[in-house]
Amino acid sequence: MGKVSFKPGTMLNPVPVVMVSCGSMEEKNILTIAWTGIINSEPPITYVSVRKSRYSHELIEKTNEFVINLCTEDLTKAADFCGVKTGRNMDKFKEQRLTPVEGELVGCPMILESPVNLECKVIEMKSFPTHDMFIAEIVKVHVDEKLLNRAGKLQLEKAELICFNHGEYFGIKRESIGKFGYSIMKPNTKKRLENQKKAVKRVGKGKAGPR
Repeated sequence: MGKVSFKPGTMLNPVPVVMVSCGSMEEKNILTIAWTGIINSEPPITYVSVRKSRYSHELIEKTNEFVINLCTEDLTKAADFCGVKTGRNMDKFKEQRLTPVEGELVGCPMILESPVNLECKVIEMKSFPTHDMFIAEIVKVHVDEKLLNRAGKLQLEKAELICFNHGEYFGIKRESIGKFGYSIMKPNTKKRLENQKKAVKRVGKGKAGPR
């Protein structure tokens, strides 16, 4: 099987779809981007790359804060709208019937309808030809309680998150095909984890577990 060469481009796919809320509770905006990721674990450091011409760019540059809001299948249309429309002359929260909620450690709003919100404080900005990269520490994480099982474990696979793949949005629905480190897992460990998984499913169905 051969390969076909393409010119250099942003062919790293799929990538996450997030709505970045910024500004303040009074002067707020939402920007949808796919250029985001994790840079460091301890402390948790992330980034968002924003075009210099975007309204959100000046808001983030002014406040040095933003919130990354993960997107679900139900939020896809709102996310697309917030990515193609400017907030200079409209309130995207009102336009898309999204609920702004005050953050705990940042002054910009979170999106209530998002299942996971990451409050971020900018620690550095790197400038590039088309985008500026805002590097930020994740200072607080908020998760919809509906994603927690009775044992308090996060079941993010139930959030129906979406990704962006070569110009299109796709849902992430398939079952897990492996856990980190499974390729070198000892048989006894594998068996124990499988039993734990079965127990969690029973708890989810209300057949067993703490009350």
